Amino acid sequence: MTTVNAYAAQNATTPLAPFNFERRDVGNNDIQIEILYCGVCHSDIHQVRNEWGGSIYPMVPGHEIVGRITKIGDEVKNFTVGQLAGVGCFIDSCRVCPSCLANEEQYCDVAMVGTYNSRDKAGNPTYGGYATQIVVDEKYTLHVSEKLPIEGVAPLLCAGITTYSPLRHWNIGKGHKVAVVGLGGLGHMAVKFAASFGADVTVLSTSKSKEQDALNLGAHHFAVTKDPETMKSLQGKFDFILSTISAQHEYNDYLNLLTLNGTMVVVGAPPHPSLVGAFNLIGKRRSLAGSLIGGIKETQEMLDYCAEHNIVSDVEVINASEVNEAYERMLKGDVRYRFVIDIASIK
Repeated sequence: MTTVNAYAAQNATTPLAPFNFERRDVGNNDIQIEILYCGVCHSDIHQVRNEWGGSIYPMVPGHEIVGRITKIGDEVKNFTVGQLAGVGCFIDSCRVCPSCLANEEQYCDVAMVGTYNSRDKAGNPTYGGYATQIVVDEKYTLHVSEKLPIEGVAPLLCAGITTYSPLRHWNIGKGHKVAVVGLGGLGHMAVKFAASFGADVTVLSTSKSKEQDALNLGAHHFAVTKDPETMKSLQGKFDFILSTISAQHEYNDYLNLLTLNGTMVVVGAPPHPSLVGAFNLIGKRRSLAGSLIGGIKETQEMLDYCAEHNIVSDVEVINASEVNEAYERMLKGDVRYRFVIDIASIK
């Protein structure tokens, strides 16, 4: 066992604070990673504050992890000491169900084991990336290119794959008119990917102040959703809408912007259910769907694509001691566009 320094939540109401715990020893198929950077995801806030229920304390959040390998097990075949590696939203699954066999481990029919706030197969709580080290089975570890700034790579492990996966699944590319709802941690990556794939991209936002950022990120158009006339003018305009926001919002307003056979995919998770009018779907044979991160194979594909096309997240690097302030700023939308913790600040 190895003592690890970290930041943790002791319950749903107190601030995150320094915390020590024991990581398991490196097994035959394991990789030990010295964590260098860890992104701060909006879902960290939900889970730290038990807004989704079932939170396990003490909780060490963090599932956007990039670091350098310091030790490998005797049977590890695809990684070597000294390489950069990444860990995303999950660290295990049943491995034998149809979903796992199809490289869609995130939809494991038994149980995907989350990187944190979950329990491993032995029933022990999992601790995430707001920590100096992690041990992971090589099957759930990702190769990270040396070409890119790794602080910008870290959020790709969640924000990146969460938006890449649905765009690839629905074969978005040249000739498609795509709308991205929200320009936050997820939304800014959706814009980068959709534009890179050749789609015509519009950002739909409540904030006019984000227009120039949207265009700089690769969007071709920008519309303020608070303007009823603008929303009316956009009805029936889009083949595909990716809703990235976690705040409560009206799905029906956006469904009406889809063309015949258009699809709206939800990747943000609002806290309360949303009512959907049947006629907003029936009238133009529209579809409303959801998508959850990606499997290991697709996540590696995404990382390789980003290395080839020089795509990273726009980040603000913080010390671990600033994480509570970062949570409050995230809730106010005051980040461009992802906080990333410099894990060296924990030591």
